[in-house]
Amino acid sequence: MGIFDRFKSNRQAQDKAGGMSDAAERKVNEKTGDKYESQVDDAQQRIERQAGMDRDKPDQP
Repeated sequence: MGIFDRFKSNRQAQDKAGGMSDAAERKVNEKTGDKYESQVDDAQQRIERQAGMDRDKPDQP
C-alpha cells in the first residue's frame, strides 16, 4: 500500500489537506488581486482530484 492509498482512505488527513488547499488558494488570489481566480480554482480542483480528494463525492463509510 502506497502513501497515496493510505491518504485516500484517511478522511481526517483529506480534510486537513483540503483546508490547507483552500488557504493556499485564498493566498494566491489575494497576492494576484483575483486576476487569475478561475485558473487558480481549476488548478486546485485538478490537484485535489489527482490526490483522490473529490469534494463532490459523498463520504464513504
